[in-house]
Amino acid sequence: MQYVQYPPKQYWERLLERPSANNEFVNTVVSDILQRVKDGGDQALISLTQEIEGRIVAAITLPGSDWRFASEQISSSLKAAIDQAIKNIRCFHSAQMEPVKKIETMTGVFCWRKSLPMKRVGLYIPGGTAPLFSTLLMLAIPAQIAGCKGIYVCTPTDKNGRVHPAILYAAQQTGVTEIFTIGGAQAIGALAFGTETIPKVDKIFGPGNQYVTQAKQLVSATGVAIDMPAGPSEVAIIADEFCNPDFVAADLLSQAEHGIDSQVVLVSDSQRVIEKIQQSLNVQLAKISRNEIAIAALENSKAILVNNLEEGMELLNAYAPEHLIIACRGYESLADKVQNAGSVFLGNYAAESVGDYASGTNHTLPTNGFAKAFSGVSVDSFLKKTTFQYLTETGLRNIAPIVTEMALAEGLDAHANAIQVRIKQLNDEIN
Repeated sequence: MQYVQYPPKQYWERLLERPSANNEFVNTVVSDILQRVKDGGDQALISLTQEIEGRIVAAITLPGSDWRFASEQISSSLKAAIDQAIKNIRCFHSAQMEPVKKIETMTGVFCWRKSLPMKRVGLYIPGGTAPLFSTLLMLAIPAQIAGCKGIYVCTPTDKNGRVHPAILYAAQQTGVTEIFTIGGAQAIGALAFGTETIPKVDKIFGPGNQYVTQAKQLVSATGVAIDMPAGPSEVAIIADEFCNPDFVAADLLSQAEHGIDSQVVLVSDSQRVIEKIQQSLNVQLAKISRNEIAIAALENSKAILVNNLEEGMELLNAYAPEHLIIACRGYESLADKVQNAGSVFLGNYAAESVGDYASGTNHTLPTNGFAKAFSGVSVDSFLKKTTFQYLTETGLRNIAPIVTEMALAEGLDAHANAIQVRIKQLNDEIN
């Protein structure tokens, strides 16, 4: 990790820059893939998969018999773990459903808002070196709670044409409609445009590599909604003498192992704490299986010494991390200072991994600084908020002079007329 001491505020923006990649090549490749899928449908998906991944697609739609009996292919302990995670995630997300509240804004004028589910949603679930069945839980459960009727999953198979059984079991338990054995940017194109087999969806969710991410960005410009802009995964930790250095080092590594472009940031008001964490990092690095990936990620990462924790929180709000861990004695008061973060973990025992898997909160979160303007995935992500209004005769009479005055002031006399013709008819009925 790069070690930076007491950086002046005017240098924070440059210090906190994420690793950037040249997207021109990726954009060209992905644009071509999307056009081929749009023009060629299923056959393009099959051809692209063979060209890019070197595998033959036996069937785009995974037969139900292949995934509905997935419980037989995983251990009972893993099933129990997934089942408990489902329970926790469903518990937390179910509480996000809001009852309809009718508000009488003035006598006789009633307004309310109703949550309506999206009809069809597409979930992209990576299935390569790390088959992310946990992401399927994080996306399918809120979609199911929201009431989406079509929950479609695209996930690549392994070289033998198999989808990881844990992904299949998670799909079985969370109301997934169908699973398609397509991955990469071509899968995003299929969900965005539709093919003979894969339906066009209203919104696309899920993480992926730079090609998948770019594909989501490009299709969003065509009118297909996506969950959020995305970049490499990241964690920021603010720590003081209260922290356990081994815990902090473990959390840094748990994020660094995601990919070589992942970034971790450590902030502390103590040089001694930073040194202890660095020592623990070196020890733990040797024990993890993805240490080469983690080492590369740490090269993009920083340990920053600040004057005090308040300054540290100000710096981290400027960074707007995907995950923020506050491993400090006064974590409650520091938590009140959080302005920009995807998800926050407090104290020594709230490991970032618990949010990734099973505490109940969602792990699909804004990265690359987008936590300044975006929220993580929730039930709301799968809902449209539609407003309704109803006026009684008294309500119309009460609001008529207000609307008429405002419409005429804007020069929109037809708007005013829509009110006046109603008032005239009401007056004629009385006379």
